[in-house]
Amino acid sequence: MPSRLGGRLRSLVLALALALPTALLTAPPAQAAAADPILPKPVQSGIGLEVEEYAQFPKSEPTPPPTDPRLMRHARINALDELPDGSGRLAVPDLNGKLYLVKDGKPQPYLDVGATFAPAFFSGRGLGQGFGYAAFHPDFKQNGIFYTVHTELASKSGKQPDLTPQKPDAEYQGIITEWTAKDPAADTFDGTRRELLRIGFNGQIHGIQQIGFNPTARPGSADHGKLYAAVGDGGIGYKNTDPQNLALPHGKILRIDPRGSDSSNGKYGVPADNPFTQKPGALGEIFAYGMRDPHRFSWDTGGQHRMFLGHIGQHAVESVYEVRAGDNLGWSEREGPFVYDKAPADPCDTYKPLPADDEKYGYTYPVAAYDHDPPPGWDCKSDIGRAISGGFVYRGDKAPELRGKYLFGDLVDGRVFYTESDEMDRDAAPEKMAQIHQLMLYDKASGKRVTAQDLAGDKRVDLRFGKDAAGELFLIAKANGKVWRVTGTREFAGCETGGTTVTDVMGAGNWAPVTPAKWQFPGDEAILAEAGAERPGPRRPYEYAVLTAGPRFGAMTWRGQVRLDTPVDVSNRDVVVIFGYRSDTEFYYAHLSQDNTILPHNGIFKVNNADRERIDHQWTGYHGADPAIDDAEWHDVAVKHCAATGEIGVYVDGAKDPLMTATDTTFGSGRVGFGSFDNVGRLRGLSVTGEPATS
Repeated sequence: MPSRLGGRLRSLVLALALALPTALLTAPPAQAAAADPILPKPVQSGIGLEVEEYAQFPKSEPTPPPTDPRLMRHARINALDELPDGSGRLAVPDLNGKLYLVKDGKPQPYLDVGATFAPAFFSGRGLGQGFGYAAFHPDFKQNGIFYTVHTELASKSGKQPDLTPQKPDAEYQGIITEWTAKDPAADTFDGTRRELLRIGFNGQIHGIQQIGFNPTARPGSADHGKLYAAVGDGGIGYKNTDPQNLALPHGKILRIDPRGSDSSNGKYGVPADNPFTQKPGALGEIFAYGMRDPHRFSWDTGGQHRMFLGHIGQHAVESVYEVRAGDNLGWSEREGPFVYDKAPADPCDTYKPLPADDEKYGYTYPVAAYDHDPPPGWDCKSDIGRAISGGFVYRGDKAPELRGKYLFGDLVDGRVFYTESDEMDRDAAPEKMAQIHQLMLYDKASGKRVTAQDLAGDKRVDLRFGKDAAGELFLIAKANGKVWRVTGTREFAGCETGGTTVTDVMGAGNWAPVTPAKWQFPGDEAILAEAGAERPGPRRPYEYAVLTAGPRFGAMTWRGQVRLDTPVDVSNRDVVVIFGYRSDTEFYYAHLSQDNTILPHNGIFKVNNADRERIDHQWTGYHGADPAIDDAEWHDVAVKHCAATGEIGVYVDGAKDPLMTATDTTFGSGRVGFGSFDNVGRLRGLSVTGEPATS
């Protein structure tokens, strides 16, 4: 059965296609194609993760020396998991070859996988090649058993792969190895190993990305001790049907019994309860299929123990799936909630709406997804640098505000996201996909808001997530080989703004307009009835009125209802909220507009005796936050300014999450106001609550 309601999915995707600019439509709406599929953008969360540096790893080098600058990292640390033995030790693999155990923030080499398998070991090509992952058996404390995945050059291994014959162009092999430590408590490995499974790949990317055990499976249950392996499509699934072929391991999640022996190579077992063991011609090892690059999977250790997968897309869609036995995620016939056309007449016509009969295919669609949001002029064929890094549903104690949230991120630019796990409903219609929220980051040592790029010291973060046995989270960056521990959360603009409240101020005597003749004050509203005109001096709002009633405020919250009276067919219509006002050339303003595509629109700005400067965090270089107001209705607006920290949040229509945020300490106090550049609008129900300024 389909895991989504096909008719409603078709309606959503068709609506998305219809929303595209006309230039991107190459057929009637029912067959419309999109170079850049439009998905709901992540919204800014008002929650920030507080992080502290936990560990620094030694510098390492790929083998052979790389030519791709993306592999030239300080250390290619790739994951973090706590050993299931109560020791508190954390296992961290470096793709360049070494497995580290970390205790109290100090990494110590435990096993050199690269040296063990030299000269066949290979980590110098492909972003995931090398020693990718380590998974410790849930009974490691008793049996000393753990598993690793590494890559070898086929020409040097001298071995044939399992499951499928070696193809002439299969240059690389991914190998799962079982290790048995003589003393599980030892801090360096001494013991034996045996090869479990070897898979050949025709490309140098999308190999075996992860192996792992279900932490919710109790001893004696059917899933206890079963090893899952996320196997990519080798980087070539976009042009073939391998991910849909149940006779091949590529583009699949496999599930095996590493202690069994009834596999074709006799080195592991094939669980009888796997979904395709009775299907002729299918590999019994397959748990789920139809994947491009299944990056990271994890189980929610609370609730229903659901399995979530972060799935890296081609050039358009990054997805989170809830995965169950037998699922087909659709690649390369589908990418996210779109048809993927492998051979379009126009290379920009790759993504298309679902067909009318989509239900018959039974594809599983994402529970959350975001698109690549390319800049104007994107050629639709290149990679702009977006890739999901799967994470975990938080069930720890240090950050109670995060409980029940699935945390993940973008491994390239380092943005950190969450969705509510109870909103990730695989049986819901696609328009009910969980909303993605972008989390802020705070450096615990300095107390300052930072980005992952700040922490990593690089625009390419290579972000990964880790978790300890208590459910507490870690952030990992290859860029500088560091690990940060999440120690709690902070609320953005969380300062107290109580003290003095100014309200009932809509009379004309309480306002000082730039041009009084352009304003009307009928008693319950402040109406900018005539558009302003540009004035000499720095670029700034043309027409506004400053509230003269009450004190100048330091920390304050501005609340009111605003309406744009300029017709909705005017794209650049706006009103502005003034705060921190010192003079006509010194103040902040929040620009509320229905256009978010150019620098002066829909953002937070500072005028400091110079042309207005955009200071909000949402501006990407080609768009800002979602339009604040795109109709002729009244909207509740709140602007909160924490003078001590400089944090500014703009909230629309009672939203808990801020639409826009900024941090700036130039103006610690001032008056408030309302106005526009060259449009008309009105304000009612204004109240300002805050701390009167003392200087």
